[in-house]
Amino acid sequence: MQTIAVEELQTRLQAGEEPLLVDVREPHEHADFNIGGVLHPLGRILQADVDELESMRDREVVIYCRSGNRSGQACHMLEAMGFTNVRNLVGGMLAWRERFPS
Repeated sequence: MQTIAVEELQTRLQAGEEPLLVDVREPHEHADFNIGGVLHPLGRILQADVDELESMRDREVVIYCRSGNRSGQACHMLEAMGFTNVRNLVGGMLAWRERFPS
């Protein structure tokens, strides 16, 4: 599984790069704070039809959650489905908020 640090992701986003950000937290967590990712809770990935995720297959996908645990699970699941450019945000939103307080 590939990873990406919050500093690297922030730098890339500020440079105009557009990896697909996917938030695998629950809706209430996403509503509380997010960095613009598409909400796709881990439970939906577990039950998802591959067709629902097909549009993400050829893009760089950065998965994040609260701490990096659920997003790590999501990365492994997507890799098992054949996704080849999936990265886990190390430390998740806890690390993001610590490094970039609002």
